[in-house]
Amino acid sequence: MTNGNGQRIERHTFAVLVDNEAGVLARVVGLFSGRGYNIESLTVAEVDSAVHTSRITIVTSGTPEILEQIRAQIGRLVPVQRVVDWSVDKPSIAREMALVKVAGTGEKRVEALRIADAFRARPVDTTHSSFVFEITGNPDKINNFVDLMRPLGLVEVSRTGVAAISRGPDPM
Repeated sequence: MTNGNGQRIERHTFAVLVDNEAGVLARVVGLFSGRGYNIESLTVAEVDSAVHTSRITIVTSGTPEILEQIRAQIGRLVPVQRVVDWSVDKPSIAREMALVKVAGTGEKRVEALRIADAFRARPVDTTHSSFVFEITGNPDKINNFVDLMRPLGLVEVSRTGVAAISRGPDPM
């Protein structure tokens, strides 16, 4: 994908290890909004209660230069201990979970179940006229599933945001 100037646009996943204290997320998000960068996915959770650290996982897009600026600017924030770009630094695994509500009867209902089975999405709520499917996988898999459910009666989608981790035995 390219922008209006012909520059290549890439999507990167950043893992940011931070001190678990009030206001940290606001500082990180403020950096993005203040510079006009878009956040496509954001997840935050405490990862070590003994040392009070949390991990913020951010998916964003931009030119390689913009992405390097984002990484450097996040790294300069005071509560940030470490920034890793999973798209560049280390091989990683990224997953997301979504709940997808589909309403339909007859053939559309049968087709929704067939597609869900192919995607390994499981029904977690079923009525006579609707399903809620739970699907886990990389974001592209979830996007593809949602696109296939649209003509079958897609009602609503709720996504967790991306969780990512490096492959192999070494920590972040």
